[in-house]
Amino acid sequence: MFPYSGVMPELATVLDQLIETAPPADDLTGRATFDALRMLQLIRNTVDHQIVTHTAQLDELAVAERTGGSTKAMLIELGHAPAAAHRVMRGVDALPALPAVAHHAADGHLSSEIIDAIVRGMSSIGKRCREGLSDRDKRAHETELLAQALSGATPAQVLEYARGIGNALADATDTGIPAADDPSLNTVSARTMDDGRVDIRADVTQVVGEKFLSMIDERSCPRPEPDGAADRRTAEQRRADAFELILDQAALGARIDSVGSPRTQLVVTIPAAGTDPAHLPWTGSVSRATAKQVSCDGSLTEIVLDGEGVPLQMGQTHRLFPSHLRKAVIVRDGCCIKCGAPPSHTQVHHIAHWADGGPTDLDNGCLLCQRCHTQVHHHGWDVVMGFDRHPWLVPPATIDPNRRPLPAYNRRTMRLDDAA
Repeated sequence: MFPYSGVMPELATVLDQLIETAPPADDLTGRATFDALRMLQLIRNTVDHQIVTHTAQLDELAVAERTGGSTKAMLIELGHAPAAAHRVMRGVDALPALPAVAHHAADGHLSSEIIDAIVRGMSSIGKRCREGLSDRDKRAHETELLAQALSGATPAQVLEYARGIGNALADATDTGIPAADDPSLNTVSARTMDDGRVDIRADVTQVVGEKFLSMIDERSCPRPEPDGAADRRTAEQRRADAFELILDQAALGARIDSVGSPRTQLVVTIPAAGTDPAHLPWTGSVSRATAKQVSCDGSLTEIVLDGEGVPLQMGQTHRLFPSHLRKAVIVRDGCCIKCGAPPSHTQVHHIAHWADGGPTDLDNGCLLCQRCHTQVHHHGWDVVMGFDRHPWLVPPATIDPNRRPLPAYNRRTMRLDDAA
């Protein structure tokens, strides 16, 4: 029995029963398991609503404020993810004014995600009507969104339907601005996750979105693999590579047809003792392989720290592979040596890593796009400079057990014997 049983024994009993619940035995057709799953979904929806109502009471009593905190922070301390806590607080604020939605939330027939979509949709509709919505109009729009939800619409579809209502209201007034064109609603957020990756989300006007999608599209076309096979990247992976390329090109105002792709300036801090990993200011520690890749081609400032985090040495900012060398590498390689991406999509890779003392000269550099650059640094591909002063690719043993060198993309018709 849980320690809360003395306070709310009925809830503790329900919890104990749920803990002991298991999928039905000997259910050969799956029907009994499916029915049990539907019941668990109703329970889950009902519990989510009860969390909102109990949180609302704690918020009204100002329990968290008495200790200098907030109700949202209290939810996070209880184990809610920040986004989930934010969703609960939206329900706390909005559901008292949405009685029909609150009724359907209480009986468990609508999920918390759908309820939140209606809440956000009603907020969006309200913002589109500059003169404010009458109580009658609010009830009508609440009923419309609720009907969409009960008909099986997804949260995204409910929000889309609400945007349509809001845009129609904005179009009906002289001062209204459709949500798709309202820059005051633009938001961009970036959150560093536990594994060091960054979750980037944006909600922007249609025009800004069109610019972004247009730039992504022209930079994310499929490109063949070195063996002639189709591009193995998914569409999402190609767009992610294109996004990084846009950031690099934007660093110095480059266009898609610029000669070579400028790199973004980075600052890396390195512990003097060498026991801890290198560190980037926004996203935290980086692996040795990533630090090498970062140092390949870009503006890099190294700061060496002592054990107390005080800078011992401030390195100079290095512009690696200056424009004249970049142009020479482009003339020789013509494109990414692995996949054939155009020069504007490429970085200049140090064949002998710059971090290991490799020189910055023509015979130690080659063109690699971001994706191929990552494969060379992290996935077993190697690059060697041939006696012909052209780069050759050495595939990992998982692709070719003999690791037979492949010529650069612009010399793909060659055989190894031709270079002898």
